[in-house]
Amino acid sequence: MANNVKTALLLGLLTGIILFIGSFWGENGLVIALIMSVMMNFASYFFSDKIALRMYSAKPVSREEAPQLYRILEYLCSRDGIPMPKVYVIPTDSPNAFATGRNPEHASVAVTEGAMRLLNENELTGVLAHEISHVRNRDILISSVAATLAGMIMWIANMARFAAFFGGGRDRDDEGGGALGGLAMIILAPIAAMLIQMWISRTREYQADASGAAVAGSPHGLASALQKLDDYSKRLPMEASPSTAHMFIVHPFTAGSLMNLFSTHPPTQKRIERLLGRQGLPS
Repeated sequence: MANNVKTALLLGLLTGIILFIGSFWGENGLVIALIMSVMMNFASYFFSDKIALRMYSAKPVSREEAPQLYRILEYLCSRDGIPMPKVYVIPTDSPNAFATGRNPEHASVAVTEGAMRLLNENELTGVLAHEISHVRNRDILISSVAATLAGMIMWIANMARFAAFFGGGRDRDDEGGGALGGLAMIILAPIAAMLIQMWISRTREYQADASGAAVAGSPHGLASALQKLDDYSKRLPMEASPSTAHMFIVHPFTAGSLMNLFSTHPPTQKRIERLLGRQGLPS
């Protein structure tokens, strides 16, 4: 409950930042920013799942094509009391997985071919339990809205800086601290948005790890899978978009990528420690 309240407050803060930057153009800018925020959230609510699946060329698979995935998902969904999601396979050797959909009735789970080859059944069960926990907790919707709002803040802030450079925006007679403060906020707003999105995503990952381990009946499969996925995804990184990186169970970029400076995922070792305690995985 505490995490849910904090997440709601942070989503409200992201919306507030959008409205503040919009006010750079006065009342009209504020109204336009509000309308754009509502429209972007509407699009994120209804279409983010379809966009993500199409972006990674995810293919729907039948029970005959992926019997193991169906067997594990049916078992986990019955334990968790949610409907069976649609099942997709992503044609890439990089091992990873994600869930998408605005609620349990409109959910999909996608697993890469690399993950299916790499993980044993216990580990795959842990990964799928993590993903359906995201579905039950509606984390996909929350994270998609946060990513959409953060992206919108960056776009509006760029527009505001452009307008300020050419003398637009607030009245130029507003000299001194007020004007400088507004300009500083426009510069810092995108950084704040990235940090808020990162905090939201990391919080939901930790929560999905814990609830996924409970659904699977043991944390060991998920912990072992996280270690394998983290190791192998660094060797075979995905060609993923930064706007959807938060969806995957492990960060899809390489360790040396600049995107890791603002990673939406907690460090894998910390996730494993939370799952197992300080003893870690057996060598």
